[in-house]
Amino acid sequence: MIRALPLALLSVAPLALPLAAAAAEPAWPDKPITLIVPFPAGGGTDLVVRTLQPALTRQLQQTVIIQNAGGAGGTVGTGQAARARPDGYTAVAVTTSTVALSASLYRNLPYKPAHDFDYVGFIGTSPYVLAAQPALKATTLPALVAALKGRSATYASVGAGTVSHLLGEMFKKDERLDLTHVPYRGAAPAYTDLIGGQVDIMFDNPVGLAPFVQSGKLVAVATTAATPILPNVPTFAAQGMPAYTQSLWYGLAFPKGTPPAIVQKMNLALNTVLRDPAIAADLAAKGVDVHPDTADALAHTVSHDLAFWGELITTLGVQFD
Repeated sequence: MIRALPLALLSVAPLALPLAAAAAEPAWPDKPITLIVPFPAGGGTDLVVRTLQPALTRQLQQTVIIQNAGGAGGTVGTGQAARARPDGYTAVAVTTSTVALSASLYRNLPYKPAHDFDYVGFIGTSPYVLAAQPALKATTLPALVAALKGRSATYASVGAGTVSHLLGEMFKKDERLDLTHVPYRGAAPAYTDLIGGQVDIMFDNPVGLAPFVQSGKLVAVATTAATPILPNVPTFAAQGMPAYTQSLWYGLAFPKGTPPAIVQKMNLALNTVLRDPAIAADLAAKGVDVHPDTADALAHTVSHDLAFWGELITTLGVQFD
């Protein structure tokens, strides 16, 4: 039931209420926003964020500046964001690797994924592809395992402590291969060495790998889930390895303590951009399925994935200082 205001207040209410609302509502954004990508330029996360950048700039009516800050599997740039002032002018691209794996992998992680961020929302999800250098002459999983058996080989990753790394460790253990991990500071330098034959195989997302597969410079042997960007590549499950179903999610976050109204505004802007058919089609062409959702949905996924990946990391016995 709506109660009537006392007569004495009616004359001032029209003035007082808008002033109070204006004081409570942050004037955001009134200057450029820095969006940290915790990987070097040219990798999957960077390409996904750069697809969104112009549309986010238009939607927010303020410049969004991308700052690449790679290192330590994305934890350097993510830690930088966690320490930023929580005023809505520093955001960070977060992934399964940088928040769900990092807590269990690094003893001295410079942030706490469950406590140091206000999660904004998902961008999308992407499967993983196992790619091999063409000299191995393997186009199927059985052929690849046979080519790697009985000799020392190497696998690249986009950085120690990433899903790219963990899947390599799983493959090494499950197939009993003599594989040495070669971590890189992002995907681009890893692709260069994989194409050049300096490393043998690599797990990564199709957003970066697909152009090299399509040009014949690399061979895609299997995917963790079917993807239209590589329609002729069979899944791991279809080739007898049902445990490999992992995908990577991408999202946005602010430092903890960012005003809730700003988080909500950024979530609305992000979801509006993702629902644009042209943006969704662009990301789909890069192997990413857009996933507009609430801030709470991403926070819930972080909580779930911390437990899931923590158990797997314990099983594999991987940890860093």
